[in-house]
Amino acid sequence: MAELRFDGRVAVITGAGRGLGREYALLLAARGAKVVVNDTGAAIKGEGIDKGPAGAVVDEIRAAGGEAIAATQSVASAEGAAAIIAAATDAWGRIDILVCNAGNVRYGSLQEISEEDFRAVVDVHFMGAFHCVRAAFPQMVAGRYGRIVLTSSIGGVYGNSRVINYAMSKTAMIGLNNVAALEGEAAGVKSNIILPGAVTRMAEGLDISQYPPMGPELVAPMVGWLAHEECSVTGEIYAAVGGRMARLLIAETPGVYRPAWTIDEVGAQIGAIRDKGPDNRALLDFGLHGHVDHLTYSFAMARK
Repeated sequence: MAELRFDGRVAVITGAGRGLGREYALLLAARGAKVVVNDTGAAIKGEGIDKGPAGAVVDEIRAAGGEAIAATQSVASAEGAAAIIAAATDAWGRIDILVCNAGNVRYGSLQEISEEDFRAVVDVHFMGAFHCVRAAFPQMVAGRYGRIVLTSSIGGVYGNSRVINYAMSKTAMIGLNNVAALEGEAAGVKSNIILPGAVTRMAEGLDISQYPPMGPELVAPMVGWLAHEECSVTGEIYAAVGGRMARLLIAETPGVYRPAWTIDEVGAQIGAIRDKGPDNRALLDFGLHGHVDHLTYSFAMARK
């Protein structure tokens, strides 16, 4: 099997100074990509600026014979994101790959979280991804090629306690991913989501004593494939945790049609409405064009 390489490709990876992002940057650079290593070097809660982490990764890539530059602007502002993308185009004249990985952590439940802590996380995870995609997307469309990898989390898909800011931000990636995939489809721009499970500094304070090996190196190959020109999917969600890789999807039950409903009838039919069929075989996966296909399926039931 020939090695999948990125020769001639330019990648921007946010949050690449440590942990998962660093692993992504090293992998793509080792396979020939020119890499913009973005990281503010902030503490886990997002405070402070330190050029050291991004610079260290750049030095590591260069020492191995690769090409890389550092960008230490914050993704939390549109101006910062634009500068990060401009670093790629100024240096190499293009951007082919965008991996949105930058993140921070501030815990708090619905009842206790402060406005400051809520916005600090939303600005980086949610708005940061939007700012970066918005800055890179027009150039990818103009170049008729692009690979976008967004970072969500099981905390966004399934939820978790005391991380309302993080959970909301990570759920939002699904909408951003769908729109980027749809709007980029005709121009060869593909967008997908990674749900990474790895022990990094963001796991600080958690009891990981029962975890299996969960290094970033077990996640990076999936990100690498999603970022590669041979990636055959778009608008999808993939998990990589502890050596397991899987696709996650939004699915529907076949549902129940009636020409009119009352509250009582909904209650009487809720079992059938929720029914997934034997062995979940009746679930419907409408995929990238689910908006249209959902309506088409629903309208067809109404016309029977």
